[in-house]
Amino acid sequence: MRTEAKTAVKNSIGRLIFAALGFLIQVLWIVIIAWKLTAYSTAISLISSLVALCVAFYIYGKDMNAGFKLPWIIVILALPLFGVCLYFLFGRPGATKPMRKHFEKIDADLAGILNQDEEVLKQLEEKDFAIANQTRYVWNYAGYPVYHNTDVEFHKTAEEGLEAQKRELRKAKKFIFMEYHAIEESSAFLELKDILVEKANEGVEVRVFYDDVGSFIFINNDFIERMESAGIACRVFNPMHPFFNIFMNNRDHRKITVIDGKVGFTGGYNLAEEYFNRTHPYGHWKDTGVKLTGDAVKSLTVMFLEMWNAVKKTDNDYSKYLPEIDYTAREHGYIQPYADSPLDHETTGENVYMNLIKNAKHEIWFTTPYLIITDEMSRELRMAAKRGVDVRIVTPGIPDKKMVYQMTRSYYSELARNGVRIYEYTPGFIHAKQCVCDREVATVGTINLDYRSLYLHFENGVYLYNYNAVEDIRKDFEDIFAVSKEVTEKYKKPKSTAARMGRGVLRLFSPLV
Repeated sequence: MRTEAKTAVKNSIGRLIFAALGFLIQVLWIVIIAWKLTAYSTAISLISSLVALCVAFYIYGKDMNAGFKLPWIIVILALPLFGVCLYFLFGRPGATKPMRKHFEKIDADLAGILNQDEEVLKQLEEKDFAIANQTRYVWNYAGYPVYHNTDVEFHKTAEEGLEAQKRELRKAKKFIFMEYHAIEESSAFLELKDILVEKANEGVEVRVFYDDVGSFIFINNDFIERMESAGIACRVFNPMHPFFNIFMNNRDHRKITVIDGKVGFTGGYNLAEEYFNRTHPYGHWKDTGVKLTGDAVKSLTVMFLEMWNAVKKTDNDYSKYLPEIDYTAREHGYIQPYADSPLDHETTGENVYMNLIKNAKHEIWFTTPYLIITDEMSRELRMAAKRGVDVRIVTPGIPDKKMVYQMTRSYYSELARNGVRIYEYTPGFIHAKQCVCDREVATVGTINLDYRSLYLHFENGVYLYNYNAVEDIRKDFEDIFAVSKEVTEKYKKPKSTAARMGRGVLRLFSPLV
């Protein structure tokens, strides 16, 4: 690691400690106030209990997933004043209203840039009407069209993806956009940075965008200054600070690179050492991604422009980043890049997965680093297995977060007893977020099977139909199964009362983690 990177890490850890202390002081203050008030007067205690009951009924009647409702109701009824304070600080979707309005303005500016070619949709309907319905849902409710004139290359490792990105970055002529949840200013990123600096010196417009929480271990605001001094525009999403901020819970989890509006990359990997197995904190790191060439890259470009301008509105002419490209695809598949936002009322990422599960005929396989799912998704997975579909889920063999790992395992038994096959990736940590269904459809992207990805984060994915890459992804699954341990039978066995109670507690509060 270079000296500048070491300094950045040290500074970021200090910033994290400062933010954590500020947060804890504020929580402690609320606890003290709550305790003092309830101890001071029976009337205050009674009023707080009535308020808590009203808030509990309010939450129960809200149009939100039941997995979020129950933990809040229990906390509020058990600790009325403290629970109500916490809910109004962290539990109200309406608290993000100002940010939602800000995003709506940006989206209004971008409206009309992406259009659905009705001929493409008609061709898809003739091939498979159910698949067309899936893409129609994404277009109607998320605003991302399905494309035909695009080639897809699957990368079964992050290392393959990184090398492909470096090759394409060197060819850039007009602009480079890079948006990542986590950036570590160490060897892998510095290899990319050398290319970015070279391109910036050639007159290519280069922009880098990262999430503050995702990157706080590795870099701090000095990183922006270093990038800007090298001719690279750089912005940070939702900066971390020590005071309560409801929107802090909504992170940019996307991973996108766009080159000249013609070539794009996305997948599960960030730009940090462990993703490329240059360090091994959790054994072998398994990640995947895709390279897109052609019309569908336009959707990735719009995703980037939305987030970039949400931080600071500076683009008034988007057209120069959305050129009509001269490209004829070699393959004739159908592709739909899509994004999910916690600020709208549509759980696009979860619904894409749910529709795949509902329509699976023979097999549907998933890899995910975390398995913390809604009752609705659990039921669909179990129902698919019961009707004879080969349903498999692969999770890590070595955890990165031990408590979350135990929460993941708490979902195994119910799935295993109903025919879902569970595997753990024994070489280490599987971070890939991918699904393959019936050897004809696949998704690759950033969306985990957990509440954070499905409900709280900004995410993106790519839906593929009738591509050679779908078979490549399925072959990757077969390679994963070969080095993974199936634990289905182990979790079919009845558990002790204590184990079931522990699992119940983990399941109850997992949506809030």
